[in-house]
Parts: sequence; structure tokens; C-alpha cells
Amino acid sequence: MHAKITSTVSGFVLEDVPHLSDYISDLPTYPDPLQNNPSYSVVKQYFVNVDDTVAQQAIVHKESPRGIHFRRAGPAQKVYFDSEEVHACIVTCGGLCPGLNTVIREIVCGLYHMYGVHRVLGIEGGYTGFYSRNTVPLTPKVVNDIHKRGGTILGTSYGGHDTSKIVDNIQDRGINQVYILGGYGTQKEAAMIFEEIRRRGLKVSVVGIPKTIDNDIPVIDKSIGFDTAVEEAQRAINSAHVEAESTENGIGVVKLMGRYSGLIAMYATLASRDVDCCLIPESPFYLEGPGGLLEFIEKRLREQGHMVIVIAEGAGQELLPNNNTSNINKGDASPDELLQDVGLWLSQNIKDHFAKCQKMAINLKYIDPTYMIRAIPSNASDNVYCTLLAQSSVHGAMAGYTGFTVGPVNGRNCYIPFHLINEGEKRVVITDRMWARLLSSTHQPSFLNPQEIREREERTEHQTSEG
Repeated sequence: MHAKITSTVSGFVLEDVPHLSDYISDLPTYPDPLQNNPSYSVVKQYFVNVDDTVAQQAIVHKESPRGIHFRRAGPAQKVYFDSEEVHACIVTCGGLCPGLNTVIREIVCGLYHMYGVHRVLGIEGGYTGFYSRNTVPLTPKVVNDIHKRGGTILGTSYGGHDTSKIVDNIQDRGINQVYILGGYGTQKEAAMIFEEIRRRGLKVSVVGIPKTIDNDIPVIDKSIGFDTAVEEAQRAINSAHVEAESTENGIGVVKLMGRYSGLIAMYATLASRDVDCCLIPESPFYLEGPGGLLEFIEKRLREQGHMVIVIAEGAGQELLPNNNTSNINKGDASPDELLQDVGLWLSQNIKDHFAKCQKMAINLKYIDPTYMIRAIPSNASDNVYCTLLAQSSVHGAMAGYTGFTVGPVNGRNCYIPFHLINEGEKRVVITDRMWARLLSSTHQPSFLNPQEIREREERTEHQTSEG
């Protein structure tokens, strides 16, 4: 995908998004219907200025370059679609997370009530729904109360992406706005759909809405469902704390989502204040020996008589035996690498250690709330956030922008080109203040000395620069 970049001598860099006019000439424009919308009559400035941008870095030095900026999201003074010609579709792909139904609802209602668009199609079952022709008409009446339910009314699936078949179906149906809800992999595939549409010269806007409960999509502040996931994780942590505190030498182990990013585990730990140790993929740990996890558990049990451990699902995978397949999460058709259940493995190793050393009898409870968290409706904060994302995506598509993901950067919604979203996953930076805050809350050891941390960061930077 070719980047669309504007730069100035002052160091200002605009990572712009593609526009239909980039590859289709003489496109007609229309006045934005919002200017006649009574709901917006109290707004002083209807439209976002075409030169409005949002800085990626909120903190800079006075002599430093102005840095990378993104196009600010919002209604434009001119739109590139006549409301009556719009035929939009919405598809959800990948795993579940809170907020999917809210985004679906607000895209439909935004198109109807803000722009007078009355043809919106739901693609059922993920990408395969395009060419297996599973569709459902969506109206404000159909989606009226779906935000109160978990999951997605359209259904979802992993895989099934066939660019040529999908674009053929889009073309055959006369669809000209495509809204794709999905995570890191889905956004990559959305970029492929956009490239094929551009190659064919079709007047079709392709918009990505970032959906991953792990919050591992780069550039943007957060993705939908994250706030709800952190809040719901508190219930599991609180239950583990009650169980551990109610027995002598009680240990509560809670496994949370996070294949490659420990953001949910970190934020849930900071919010709880009942966690004694948080283990994430970005921060390696070891069990045996001086300074190891088992030694820390013994120490904490002697000090306070109970302990709560939170572990992200991707933590410690390098410690698990490769030939142990009995605990692999089978049955999930995710194309992602299958992970062994590190929570069960850790719980069993803790039990075996204390049974072997016979220093003290323990009472361990293991809680895995993963699928309970994924399936709940979004909370109030996420509902508002989903509304803003959905409306911003509609504004962008109507303004003729395409090949972008919408999301907040430093609290302002922006249009971000697919290629930046697809450059890599967001991780916890263990040399950052937020991880330091966690360590000061749990008082756990880092399990790495400062030199090892620096070497690890240097290796990561070197691999990134080579990639």
C-alpha cells in the first residue's frame, strides 16, 4: 500500500488517508445533509476544517520537529455520495468483544438519521458471508436495542478471507460503503480489499473499525471493549481475592486475555489493588531458584497469609513443555497460534512445588473468566466510545475517504491509513512509567535485572528496524 504523506520544513508530517478522488476523476460533490439536520442546529461549527490534524505525540520539546499528524475525523462540508445512491454494508470478523452491537447500531442510525441513507446491509458470519450471500437488511428499528446484548447480531468467524470473491460480491451488489469491524488481522485483510477495489477503480469507501479486546492495535489510544474487559476482570480478581483471603495460605490465580500484549492484565491489576503479582508476555519470569516466582509466593504467603496472581494468557509460554498438547485450547477456529493454558500449568506447578517442599499447605483456586468477559455487553464508557467511532467512520466514508481505520489519538478521533495500523501490535513497555506503577502497587520483583531489561529493549528495537 502506497503511503500518502505530506511534509513541511518545520518537521510537520501528515500521514493522510486515501480519497476516492485519488483514483477516480471528476467525482461530483454534494452539500453535507447535516447542515439541515435539526439535531445539529445548536452546533456552532458543523464541519471539520479540511486542514485540521491531530498530533501523534502529545509531548514534544520546543525545538523538536512537529512530528506525525493524522487527519481529524468529523463531518465534511462537501460529501462525495448522494444519500439516495449509498448502499452500505457492515461485517464483523474475528473473536467477540464487548461493544460490537453498539457499533453496528450507531453506524446504521448514523447513516439513517444524519445522512438519510436507507440501504444498509449486514453481512452475516464474517468475511465468508460476502460470497456465501448471508445477509440481513439493517434499519434503526432492527438495531434499536441490540447495544444491550453481548456478541454480534451479524455473527462472526475467523478466516474465510478471499479478496477477489469479496470484491466481486461488493461489485455485484452495488455496495459502495464497506464497514469492517475487526482486530489486527482483520484490518490487514481490509487493506487488501481496499487495494483490490482501488485497482478496479470502483467508487467504494472501505472503513475499518478497530476491534480487539486485547487493545493491541497500534497508534490508537484504545480499541472497543477494552474498558469493559478491564472492568469485568475486576469481578474475577475480587472473587480470587475473597477465596484466597478466606483460607490459610490461600492463592487465587486469574488468567486474563492477552496473547502478545498484557494491557488488560496490567490495567486490571492497577485498578484492583488486590493483586500481588501480575505476569504478562512482555516481562519474562522464571519459577525456580533465587528471585523466582515460587520464592516470591512463599515470601508473600509468610507475610500476609494469602496471595492473588494475575497472568495474561500469553505469559510464560516459553516455559511450557512443547509436547504437552492436553491443555491447548482446541476447537477455536482462530488462525492465530494455539496457546497452551498457562494458567492451569502455573497452578499445577505451584501445587507441585508446595507438595514437594512440604513447607506449608496451600489452598489454590484457579479462575479463567475469558469467555465470560468477551460475551458481555459494553459498559457505559465503551458505549459512548463506540458511538463516537461509528459516527466518525460514517462521516469519513461520506466525505469520500477510504482505506482507513478510525480511532482516537491523544483523545481526538482521526482517520489513520491501514498501513500504519498493520505495522505491528501494541505491547506493554516494561521500561515505561505505567509498568513501574504496577510494580510499586504489587511489590513484585521484575524477575529481570536492569541490564537484562535494557538488552531486551535493544533487541526489540533492532528487530523492528530490520523489519
